Amino acid sequence: MKQEGFIDLIEQSIIQNWDLNALTDYQGITLQYKDVARKISKFHIVLKQAGIQPGDRIAVCGRNSAHWAVTYLATLTYGAVIVPILHEFKADNIHHIVNHSESKLLFVGDRVWESLDENVMPGLMGVLLMNDFSLLICREAKLKKAVENRNSLFGALYPKNFRHEHINYRKDSPEELAVINYTSGTTGYSKGVMLPYRSLWSNVRYAEEIFRVKAGDTMVAILPMGHVFGMSADFLYGFTIGAHLYFLTRMPTPKIITESFAVIKPRSIACVPLIVEKIIKKNILPRVDNKLGKLLLRLPITGDRIKALARKEAMKMFGDNFDQIIIGGAPLNAEVEHFLKQINFPYTIGYGMTECGPFITAHRWDTLKEGSCGKAASRMEVRIDSPDPQNIAGELLCRGDNLMLGYYKDPAVTAEVVDKEGWLHTGDLGTIDTEGFITLRGRSKNMLLTSSGQNIYPEEIESKLNNMPYVAESLVVLQKEKPVALIYPDFEEAFANGLQQSDIETAMEKNREELNRQLPAYAQIAKVKIHFEEFEKTAKKSIKRFLYQEAKG
Repeated sequence: MKQEGFIDLIEQSIIQNWDLNALTDYQGITLQYKDVARKISKFHIVLKQAGIQPGDRIAVCGRNSAHWAVTYLATLTYGAVIVPILHEFKADNIHHIVNHSESKLLFVGDRVWESLDENVMPGLMGVLLMNDFSLLICREAKLKKAVENRNSLFGALYPKNFRHEHINYRKDSPEELAVINYTSGTTGYSKGVMLPYRSLWSNVRYAEEIFRVKAGDTMVAILPMGHVFGMSADFLYGFTIGAHLYFLTRMPTPKIITESFAVIKPRSIACVPLIVEKIIKKNILPRVDNKLGKLLLRLPITGDRIKALARKEAMKMFGDNFDQIIIGGAPLNAEVEHFLKQINFPYTIGYGMTECGPFITAHRWDTLKEGSCGKAASRMEVRIDSPDPQNIAGELLCRGDNLMLGYYKDPAVTAEVVDKEGWLHTGDLGTIDTEGFITLRGRSKNMLLTSSGQNIYPEEIESKLNNMPYVAESLVVLQKEKPVALIYPDFEEAFANGLQQSDIETAMEKNREELNRQLPAYAQIAKVKIHFEEFEKTAKKSIKRFLYQEAKG
């Protein structure tokens, strides 16, 4: 398929950027590319001495960090299969993934390790702490010996200094398994997605097409690298291009993002909609005009001065040095997007799935059509399963180089989503225009069918509702065959403005009335139900809808 492999990209980046900064834990350690190479070499020594074979599984679970990245790169360049596990997963799910993947080694962050029980992971040869690659659990003497002697073995291999001439990693083949990535999903069912090297290669090459980052530029990983969006758009793309990657190592709240980005000044940013929406609503609109506030999201902005001020403030919040922000993982609020478009803010929307590692569609920001998630990624085909794809929403199907090999140990489920012609049935509904721009309507499984046979796309209603006064987030579900809105109010803002509990309930009812004036008769919200805690979410901040579908009125 391609003479150049994915591991070639890692190797060449290390050689060409030898003396450049590579990985930094924000306010912590910095590794240059040559330091990463040295750690990879010692890692390989340990794996070989411990008897780890190419194709064996190595799991990694912890917050983003320089050593997390080293673990990932060292595993792939050795020929083993990396199993990234989201640190947000519960202990029993982490245990299950380690066992299901048959991982031989587990690398963990210290916080993750506190909740785990090695006794329910009997197949592990050992557990190592990522902070310093020390052994926490060792079940084989040869592993202990390998870890203890790695520095002396490294010195014996390279007695006259370790140089870039020594970098010569294995060659991968396109269909070879590289990663088993377990989905966080909104259905509660975690599947092991098998990504081959061609998928990693194709995703990184596509990122090069839509971003404008060069060697030495700074990037910041705020998405968990255990999720494919952060893995590809931040980590793998950044490393193979020679960028300097920063890891926040903490929960990326708007405050932390604003403070750290002012220092880091990233050239490229990948994030989920929730982060952008919070920063725009809480930090940008009030600065533009305290009186108008959120109303600006629903009013046409005609003043160039207001637009320029809003853009200036928005750019500053994200470090004021970025080429574009790519937003993915969930739908962006329509009113927020319209506001961003009005002020000429450099955002773009990416759409993808773990099963495609992740890119399916995206586009450069300056020519992206508002409301769309771009066009098919390079080396990917997209089509809409509909009699009239331009006007009638149908399921989005895709195939191409980014596509997975299948679900690990689950050929039956693989056959349910990938048909005999190689098309992945995404479960997402959308339309496509004459230029190839895709507009998503929602998940097919989320679509609500009323007793009168009308289709309701809850995401579209939620987008409107989330922009109304004192609404933090919402879900629209069917109860007794009628649409009902479950709302988690913005209690902080409400209390700051002097509202009491009864006032919040009144405000939500007014929102329902205003919302219904914007909706067709069959989609009218019959009732509002207030939630007093945030909705439970996946790692990419999508609400776990399945937990609330059976909510009773």
